[in-house]
This record gives sequence, C-alpha cells and structure tokens, in this order.
Amino acid sequence: MPKLSRQAASARAGKIKPKAVIFDMDGVIIDSMPYHFLAWYEVLRPYGVRVSCFDVYSKEGEKWSKTLKSLLIQAGIKPTTKLLTEIFSRRQRIFRKLFQRFIFNGAQELLSSLKKQGYLLGLVTGSPRKEVNTILPRSIISKFQVIVAGDEVRMGKPDPQPYLRAASLFGLQPKDCLVVENAPLGIESAKKAGMFCVAITTSLPKEYLRKADLIVDNLKLLSLCLL
Repeated sequence: MPKLSRQAASARAGKIKPKAVIFDMDGVIIDSMPYHFLAWYEVLRPYGVRVSCFDVYSKEGEKWSKTLKSLLIQAGIKPTTKLLTEIFSRRQRIFRKLFQRFIFNGAQELLSSLKKQGYLLGLVTGSPRKEVNTILPRSIISKFQVIVAGDEVRMGKPDPQPYLRAASLFGLQPKDCLVVENAPLGIESAKKAGMFCVAITTSLPKEYLRKADLIVDNLKLLSLCLL
C-alpha cells in the first residue's frame, strides 16, 4: 500500500465529523473560474479596463455588482446602475458562449459518499440562481438539500450572511457545519459565520488561503477528513 503524503496523513489525523458539509460552487465543484475570468476580461476590455486572473479569482464569491463597481471605480469610470446592468448582461452572454462544463475529478463520487454517510449537503455561491441551474447538471444539484445563490442574500461574501442562511435552512448551529472554499472572501465568510473551513488550492496557491482551518490540494484529500 503506498504511503500517504504528509498532507493526506495530516488530513486523516484531523478527521472531523460535522453534521453538514457546505460547498462553494465555482472552483470547488466545477472548474469554471477560467471562463469567469475570460468573460470579465472580454466585457471590460472595450472600457479600457484590464483585469488579471488574480483580480477575478481573489474576488470570487463576491456579489457581481460589488466586484464590477470596484473595477470600474479603479479605472475612473462612474458605475451607474444602467452601466452595471448593461455590462453584466453582456458578461453573462459571453460566459454562456465560452463555458464548457468540467466537473472536478471526484466531485460526484464525494457528494454521493457523503450523502450515504448521512451528511447534509449544501451549496453556497456568489453566482445567481439561474447561473447555478445552467452550470451544474441535475445529477449534482439533486445532491444538495440547501442551495443559497448570490441573488438570494442581501449581503454576499465576505459577509457571513450566505453561510448563516445555509445553516438556518438546515436548522443547524454554525459549529455543526463544515465549509469547502477556494477563495479568500469565501473563507472569510465561513469563518465569520463560525464554521470550520477547508480550502482547496484549485484557483489560488496556499499563501492566499491561510485563514482556512485546513488546506488541501484536491477533493480526494478532502474525503480523508470526512469519510
């Protein structure tokens, strides 16, 4: 039997047993972050606004209106409501045109195993509900008892409201929930909500995820903590 890596051994030794496991969507369940970056890059380019992968990945989970407003202000452009709506609508069209679905290896199996083990499963994302239904196949959406989308909360990540809403819908205390995130704002949201947070290095390197309680490189290592 091959030896476990140091990270895997650490994950197994630190195995925890929450009542619910709550996943972020983009960059955790589905490899969609490159398409989000390309959509933002293309829609903002005509306005002279240049964004990098880091600009987009580090803001992942934030409500789109806040992200777009800050990018425009930094470029010296007044973010009127009309302009925000027009740009985001175009951004959505670009994203849908470019997007190709790729579920991370092990995601489907992990969700099925967790459900069989009796865990409650939740999804908390900054993406609008309509986008969630477009991006995720029914076979995965059906695994979640609770879904909180970005357009269903007043305050987005890094505010704790999205994760607190999920806990409330489960009828659980925050301490009974484990969150799986891939971005600093999502980690901050989970920790402010009082939840244990595991970060996965699918989008950003470890140095940007240090506020998480545990950092793993893939979903297989995450399963060692829970199964």
